[in-house]
Amino acid sequence: MYVKVCGITNLDQAQAIASLGVNALGFICVPQSQRYINPKQLRAITYSLPSTVEQIGVFVNANLSAIAELWQDCQLSGVQLHGQETPEFCCQLRQRLPTAKLIKAITVKSAADLALALSYSPFVDVLLFDAYHPQLAGGTGKTIDWDILQQWHSSPTAWWLAGGLHPGNVAQAITLLKPQGVDVSSGVERKPGDKDLDKVKQFLTALRSLT
Repeated sequence: MYVKVCGITNLDQAQAIASLGVNALGFICVPQSQRYINPKQLRAITYSLPSTVEQIGVFVNANLSAIAELWQDCQLSGVQLHGQETPEFCCQLRQRLPTAKLIKAITVKSAADLALALSYSPFVDVLLFDAYHPQLAGGTGKTIDWDILQQWHSSPTAWWLAGGLHPGNVAQAITLLKPQGVDVSSGVERKPGDKDLDKVKQFLTALRSLT
């Protein structure tokens, strides 16, 4: 099970969480976000982490050049698109950054959103299903309607589950929906951008109880 902890803003927390055996850390590169991390702070973290932990920059409706510049400058492993980016945009980004892991977040309100997700499959490595919120792109603490996700017919593209996951429900979510990965942010925080290491450990313990 692939595990990504998103919304990292603190160097010490990043290093501590990386040492717990997660697969990836996510960094919000969106100035309007409560979890925003500026390029200088991001470089200080990404340059200090082991290569075994992937480092994912999260963007919302950014332009290609801005994404590519930050990806290279901060030595990111991948890019997560969390806005209204089109499949065509994802194709262009793939051509611009052929070695990056590309993740497209899909906010799920209805089964129609699952059909939309299929149009991205040829151009990205991962589809990330997240909860819908009318104002916020992610990290809301809201849970997807899991009944809708049970209608998902897997494509060749890997898919990860996000949206309201926490130590108390992640095992149930995995058992019911069987994603290839999970992405957690608010469910392991004290406040936006401030991770609670005990909650991260509890989250991982819940996951490992399934194996």
